[in-house]
Amino acid sequence: MVEKSTKAARGTVQCENTNIHLLKANDFVADIIKKEMAKTGTLLINITSSAGSGKTTLMQKTAEKLKDKINIAVMVGDLETERDADRIRETGIQALQIVTGGICHLEAQMVHQVLDQFDLENIDLLFIENVGNLVCPSSFDLGEDYRVTLMATTEGDDKPKKYPKMFLTSDMMLVSKADLLPYVPFSVEAVTKDAREVNHEIEVLQISALNGEGIDEWCNWLLEKVKQKKG
Repeated sequence: MVEKSTKAARGTVQCENTNIHLLKANDFVADIIKKEMAKTGTLLINITSSAGSGKTTLMQKTAEKLKDKINIAVMVGDLETERDADRIRETGIQALQIVTGGICHLEAQMVHQVLDQFDLENIDLLFIENVGNLVCPSSFDLGEDYRVTLMATTEGDDKPKKYPKMFLTSDMMLVSKADLLPYVPFSVEAVTKDAREVNHEIEVLQISALNGEGIDEWCNWLLEKVKQKKG
């Protein structure tokens, strides 16, 4: 019987924590993305949340409201299928799907590979709809200008303290599915308090893509950020 070799392959380096090195590589590509977005004046928004919190529905509603005012496109991350991108395309805007094949988050190199599929010179606002997950996506900078996290009323109001890194790295928390508040044990006051104890600078907006609550305020926020990026 041949004994298993204990020698490392030539050219390899033993690392105590490979996660640190992977994140450094990710940040390097994220910086490239930031420079490309700055060059074209395109606002890049990273939308994160748990699965089923309403990201795709929000993208549809946002596209319907803003597509006649600014040029919008969406990059969608998911483990399998193009269903979310198909739904967004029905609104008349460009949407491309990144199928991760089981990876629970998007990384900067995935985003960068897809960027040349967009005419960035003619896109004012590009959304990245991240994979539904409150853990892994929090560690990966995608070169975005802002990170926006949806917190659905159906999830319970204790998530900011359970998944603090996501809320610490987010610029805004959207309390989604607000139309269900009369029917679920969810406190907007409690979730806002917890989120701001994690990140005192986080903005909070209550929305419902179903009845339109907060959607105008959300769209006005986006238009202002687009204006600032162009300026």
